[in-house]
Amino acid sequence: MVSNIESPTAPPQPKDAATVVLVRDGADGIEVFLQRRVQQMAFAGGMTVFPGGGVDARDGDADIAWEGPDAGWWAERFGATEREARQLVCAAVRETFEECGVLLASKADGGALDVQALTPARAALEARDLGLAEFLRAEGLVLRADLLRPLAHWITPENEKRRYDTRFFLAALPDGQRADDRTSEVDEAFWRTASGALADWSAGECFLLPPTWSQLRAVAAAATVDELLAAERVIEPIQPDLPAGGGIESLTFGDAAEYFASMPSNVPRPNL
Repeated sequence: MVSNIESPTAPPQPKDAATVVLVRDGADGIEVFLQRRVQQMAFAGGMTVFPGGGVDARDGDADIAWEGPDAGWWAERFGATEREARQLVCAAVRETFEECGVLLASKADGGALDVQALTPARAALEARDLGLAEFLRAEGLVLRADLLRPLAHWITPENEKRRYDTRFFLAALPDGQRADDRTSEVDEAFWRTASGALADWSAGECFLLPPTWSQLRAVAAAATVDELLAAERVIEPIQPDLPAGGGIESLTFGDAAEYFASMPSNVPRPNL
């Protein structure tokens, strides 16, 4: 006998992604590199975010020169398989380079790294015409996993159309490098102290989704980049709940009360 009862639609499977909180010491506290995404972006259009993006399946089994904690170490911290962890670390390095020109790599021969000379490769990576492993091999580079730290793990609510399983990384701006705004995905990019960015949010000058707000609070709690990078963290996945048909004020997660208490009343709410 065939039942006439329709089964509920399964939520879309979240896509693995990596986001990098790029930091440096400033006169008034730790500064964070932020980007305001163009309004036309399908996900988080107009939001103030950190650089980041999806994983590339090619990185899972690629032969990549690697320095620092191995895939097993990252897998343990992020609750992932070693293959997934490898893809996530590679995505963190690739997306940081693509979106703001900061390369978390070094020359295999110990020579000086000329990031500006790699601009054509940066464009090819962004267009997915070039894989990260191929890029690193061609330029004689070593991926520097030791320049990254695990920070957080957020998963998009189940009833969102576009879902991401995002691991957040910390990275200090390497000496001699600068972050830029040369990506088509953002209207502007800038350095701001974490506390200043939170004040901008409360004043209605930008809009921060909960994961961004949460990481800015974590950064603002530290006095220096060294202190921030040295902190030991237990990473637990956070997946806010969003009732069907609810707006952003319906989200529930651990620090939701504090988030909504700081939410400005004079900026448009995103459609969730």
